[in-house]
Amino acid sequence: MNLAQRTAATGCLLAVLLGAAACDGGTVAPAPASIAPSATSVFGGTDLAWVEINIAMNEELRPLLELVATHSSNAATKALAAEVAAFNDQELAALQGLHDQAGLPSENPHKGMPMPGMVTPEQVTAAAAARGAAFDALLAGHLKAHFEQGVKLAESEVKAGVEPRTKTLAAQVISSRERYLPRLAAR
Repeated sequence: MNLAQRTAATGCLLAVLLGAAACDGGTVAPAPASIAPSATSVFGGTDLAWVEINIAMNEELRPLLELVATHSSNAATKALAAEVAAFNDQELAALQGLHDQAGLPSENPHKGMPMPGMVTPEQVTAAAAARGAAFDALLAGHLKAHFEQGVKLAESEVKAGVEPRTKTLAAQVISSRERYLPRLAAR
């Protein structure tokens, strides 16, 4: 798939995923599956877009999680954020491995793209200005949006993706997000 085809496929997938998102009115998560190179890997357009979108989403979540230690006064919130940071970094490593194996360009077209569930720099700035319970509420809201969108995107990958390791990682993303959403609702 050449760059023009990949870009078109990515744009179409993003439109479908964002459209679906607009219509859809603990323990530490297990580490993502090892992403060992495979001589028979074939990445489809959905796989490529899912990898790039999720790299951007996981990278953009990091600055918010880094604020927890100094902005939250709640031990349970700090513990939850540490768990989320751990599996976020594990997923990010797996996604970057898939990114490299797929031969995707280093420039991620989804980085900084405003979309549901993507933590924006403005949201991080607002969270940085809050402390205690106010910060915890912002964090919970952003994590909830991030997790819900992550499930929607991963469900699309499981359904329409073709690369087996990418689909396996997407299934793990669904599992981890669904495990943490009830914990956020209880806050």
